[in-house]
Amino acid sequence: MRYFEVPSRIVHLTFSPKKVRTGIDALVSGDCKTIAEAAAKAGLARESLSRALSTPHVARHLREKVQRHLAIMAARAGFVKGALLDSENEMVRDRSSSFILGLAGIAPATTPGVAINVEIKAGYVIDLTDDPRPGAGGGMRIISPTVYSPPIDADVDRDNAE
Repeated sequence: MRYFEVPSRIVHLTFSPKKVRTGIDALVSGDCKTIAEAAAKAGLARESLSRALSTPHVARHLREKVQRHLAIMAARAGFVKGALLDSENEMVRDRSSSFILGLAGIAPATTPGVAINVEIKAGYVIDLTDDPRPGAGGGMRIISPTVYSPPIDADVDRDNAE
């Protein structure tokens, strides 16, 4: 058993650092899927390993261990992607090459682009709102950018008389 002194009290550690490292190694390597399995493999109670993983320095050690493990796995995965470039299956080669080119920053556009040209004017716009001008009479009218078009149901002779 290990003891350490904290101001105003003595705290009893219920776990040994070596056993906690063994439990962490079992979790990171995938030998154990749960904290309970890792604790049993390390010779600890589940509660003890769980409590140890809650402490900042042990959590930091676990995170560093996982990052080292992932770095090794990334190197292996990179090798596999490179080896797949030589596959006989064209789809596998295509996906592998697209993935590798994407990592290098060379990739086709993933979404179609929208081309907007603000210089082009619509030939006709159909206005279905009420026309606030006097004598317009409301209803549908076609608006041309160059010529005024009265509403379809308007009496042109009567509107021009005013």
